[in-house]
Amino acid sequence: MLADGLARALRTSGHTVDCVASAKRALLALENEAFDLVLLDLGLPDHDGFDVLRRLRSRDTVPVIVITARDALPDRVRGLDLGADDYLVKPFAVEELEARVRALIRRRATPTAPQVTFGAVTFDLAAREARVRGERVELTAREWTIMEMLVTQAGVALQKERIVQSLSSWDETISANAVEVYVSRLRAKFEPVGLHIRTVRGYGYMLEAPNAP
Repeated sequence: MLADGLARALRTSGHTVDCVASAKRALLALENEAFDLVLLDLGLPDHDGFDVLRRLRSRDTVPVIVITARDALPDRVRGLDLGADDYLVKPFAVEELEARVRALIRRRATPTAPQVTFGAVTFDLAAREARVRGERVELTAREWTIMEMLVTQAGVALQKERIVQSLSSWDETISANAVEVYVSRLRAKFEPVGLHIRTVRGYGYMLEAPNAP
């Protein structure tokens, strides 16, 4: 019930979320797919969460937030020593979890400034919003996700399949055609102010530098 509730809340905030109910399935998913963040409950039915954290850290640097009812200091220290990036004790406010999720994803994706400016356009990666000469540009959650990927890797061609994967979860698959629709909408919003999203034929998309300040 907690996992379902957190997944719904995070999806509403614009994240793509996959859920598993056992350590075995979690390790299998992490072995076969790339994730930006792991929320790890220590109370798993088949293995202790600390064991999952140890095995995960032996092969991956993905950020991990440990979620648990164990509030004893030795447990918190053990979790951090095993490589957890954050530790949240139940019960907690969903808003606090969402803030910690944003902070860890932002730290991994954008190790430098939380704002990126291209000519007249400023992208606030912390607030998840874009402004043109101070005026906010209305973006859907999926439009922002695509634009954030392009902005933080400007000048680099992003594979369309990678964008599809970032927008899809196991129970909701986004098609390549849908990505094309989102990119078309983004072009309509940003090309008039000098930001150009170039199609890399047979591969994906790339954000080019603006033509003018």
